[in-house]
Formats: sequence, structure tokens, C-alpha cells
Amino acid sequence: MTAFIGRSLIQKLVTLFFVSIVSFAIIHLAPGEPSQVDPLNPKFTPEMVERFRAAFHLDRPLAVQYAYFYRDLFTGRSVSWKDNQPVMQKIWERFLNSLPLFIVGTLITWTISFPVGIRSAISRGGIYDRSATLIAYVLISIPGFFFAYVLIILVVTHLKVPVIGMQTFGLWDTPWLFQTMDRLWHMLLPSVLGASGGIAVLSRYVRSQMLEVEGQDYVRTAKAKGLPWEMVHYKHALRNALLPFVTMFGLILPGLIGGSVIIESIFSWPGMGRMAYEAILARDYPVILTINFIAAVLVLIGTFISDLLYVIVDPRIRL
Repeated sequence: MTAFIGRSLIQKLVTLFFVSIVSFAIIHLAPGEPSQVDPLNPKFTPEMVERFRAAFHLDRPLAVQYAYFYRDLFTGRSVSWKDNQPVMQKIWERFLNSLPLFIVGTLITWTISFPVGIRSAISRGGIYDRSATLIAYVLISIPGFFFAYVLIILVVTHLKVPVIGMQTFGLWDTPWLFQTMDRLWHMLLPSVLGASGGIAVLSRYVRSQMLEVEGQDYVRTAKAKGLPWEMVHYKHALRNALLPFVTMFGLILPGLIGGSVIIESIFSWPGMGRMAYEAILARDYPVILTINFIAAVLVLIGTFISDLLYVIVDPRIRL
């Protein structure tokens, strides 16, 4: 186990190093640079452009810029080129806003997908299976922003309640219970819409895994022995069908920082996804590269956790 962990950590660090180089190169190979974001601004004189480029090392070779950026990142001196605020502080504030959406959306996705997928596999070809398949294909095919706008129109028109932002304007001086309920309400719709696509995809995957396991010899043997169908499906089939999903728990970590750009933009939710989109428009390289670096770290941590979980739950795997 110790040797496996050591090898895995070395591989992850090497991968992270190359990811940092590739992402840095791609950002700087894009047309233009931050000093050209607003070239028509009369206050942005050529002298100011040169001072800006010198202050942020844009006049140096790419290798030197790379070294300066990661030096500032690891020492906590990296600042946003847009507002001169510390990058990690900005990311932390937006991370705390995206975290509730991520937790609620993940819980909704996993708690609904598995019962739907299992029931569809058990009643294969039945009315429930066909209905679930139709709904899943509809959720996969229609863009999320369309559902978001339709839901906003329906809720605002019929319920007469606001749904934009993290809380209703003017409720800051109300009791904490009203503020909590208002925050939960504003969080509900983005979370449900963010989970809708995941429910559709994951429920189909659960169904396919269950159907694959249902055709195995040991399941047919259990049925031939006359075991109750609950024991056949939930003890013999489901336990083995869940093995591939154990590794997926580690892969949900990147969602902590990725967020949903479309959902957060539509609902004016100040989260990580919206921040990344705004940073790209402003060519705020420190914010973009820091978010990309943290996302890469979370992906590698997730894959490492997935490998460990798979070894633990499947005794056939040896390190």
C-alpha cells in the first residue's frame, strides 16, 4: 500500500506540473493580452500600457512569466489584474457561495438517480422504464438554460416570488429565520436545475450496470434457487453493480470549484463558475490560471481517492 501511494503521488505531481505548463501556454497563446482589453479607452495611454505590462511581467519571456506566476501563487502574493485583490481571497469567497449549490445538487443527483435507474432495470421494457428513459432523454437533449428560463417565468408568474440572486433584496434586517428560509429558496432552483442533467445521465448508467449484472451466472443461479426477488436484485445484483460507482465519488471533487457557468449566470449567483467566466472576459490571467490549477489538483486528488476506494471495495484488485 505504501509503495502504491508513493508511486501514485509521484505520478500525480508530474502530471500536475505538465498540466500547469500546458494551461499557462494556452492562455498566453490566445490572441491579445490583458493590456489590450480596453484599447479604445482614452485614459489608457501607451505609457500606462507599458507600466501595466512591466508591473505584471508581461514584457518578459513566457518561461520567466511562468516562474513569477507560480512564485506569487505559492507565496500568497498573486493578485487579480482586474481589481488588484488577492486571488486566493476572491476564490475563497466565491467558493463558499458555490459550495451549498454543489452539496445540494450532488445529494439530489445521487439520491434520485439510483432508485430511478434500479427500478428501470428491474422493470425493463415496462411503463416505468419507458417513461424514465423518455424523461432522461428530454433532460439530456434540451439545454439547461432553456429549463432555467421556463422555470423562472413559471415561478415568478404564478408564485410571485423572486428567484434571482442569493437572497431577496431588502431582507437584511429581518429575523435570521426569514433570511435562512429565503436563502434556501434562492438555492433550491439552481440546485435542482444543476442536478437535472446529472440525474438523467447517472440514472441511465445505473440502469445499464444493473442490466449487465442481471445477466451474470450468479444472479441466474440465485433466481433458480428460488430466492426472494428483493434478495436477488438488492443483495446479489446491486452490490456488484455499484462497484464502478465507488470510483465516481472521488471524481465529484472537481465540481467543488467548477460550478455551473450557465446556471450561476442566469440566476446571478456569485459562484466559482461565474467568476471564471468574468475572469476570461477580462483576461485576468492570475484568476484563470489559479482556478485551473486548483481544478487540476482536485481532479488528481479525486482520481487518487477513486483508486484507493476501488482497491478497498473490490478484493480482486491487488496493488
